[in-house]
Amino acid sequence: MKEIMLILLNRIILIIFISTVSFSVHSEETNKNYVKTNWSFKGIFGTFDRASLQRGYQVYQEVCSGCHSAQHLSYRNLSEKGGPEFSVEEAKAIAAQFEVEDGPNSDGEMFTRLGRLSDKFVKPYPNVEASTAANGGAYPPDMSVLAKARKGGADYIYSLLLGYEEAPTGFELDEGVYYNKYMSGNRIKMLAPLSDGLVEYSDGTQSTTAQMAKDVTTFLVWAAEPHLESQHRMGFKVIIYLIILLTLVYMSKQKVWSRFGSKVEEEEETFDKVERAVTEYEGEDPKTFK
Repeated sequence: MKEIMLILLNRIILIIFISTVSFSVHSEETNKNYVKTNWSFKGIFGTFDRASLQRGYQVYQEVCSGCHSAQHLSYRNLSEKGGPEFSVEEAKAIAAQFEVEDGPNSDGEMFTRLGRLSDKFVKPYPNVEASTAANGGAYPPDMSVLAKARKGGADYIYSLLLGYEEAPTGFELDEGVYYNKYMSGNRIKMLAPLSDGLVEYSDGTQSTTAQMAKDVTTFLVWAAEPHLESQHRMGFKVIIYLIILLTLVYMSKQKVWSRFGSKVEEEEETFDKVERAVTEYEGEDPKTFK
């Protein structure tokens, strides 16, 4: 029984260790073919770069929002903790840049008003059919959960934005289709969205293609996982708790089973004495037996 308990405890510790290591290895293997970059939000201690998030929103708004929606985001999210953390006044000013359809009013008619913090991000098209028709039959996917919906996540999006190249000799492309080495089939209908100096960052950061790709990717990861930082903190606390729990269980097991071990040794010692006594008695005169 003692050996079984020890084996079970060792297996639990091994499972936790393997799970942690395999997750990191799997992430590296999944992304091994993509453009390499350092993400501040990766790992159990990862956090979002606030400046990068704010720049990423600027890139999304000035470059991506003309075709891609982010329907699960509200303007109030821009000021919440764990995100870009614009001030409330800044978030209100951002929302007020857009006109939102509301209503009906007292006359039963719809009307437009300036955006509020509670409003969802304004969509570029009223429906899927309109967006598909406006983009040559290709539907621009919603970006609010894109980083989780695509295999490879941040590395895939970042690489895709930087993966536009001239098509190899003999590689045929239809009109309005472009070559991208990270796109499935290497064909994509979206023209390269980024170029050096396309956006003028308000914080003075140089807007190279790589910088803009990294910033907007960071923003999209946050959009898909707005509570990522709190999840990392919770995961770290759980690991610490499990380590303490396993330590206490192991120490308790050692103390409990040490008592059983002492009794077994006493029983074995008593049996040995009886056996020796019987051996001495055999063939001897009972009167001289000691």
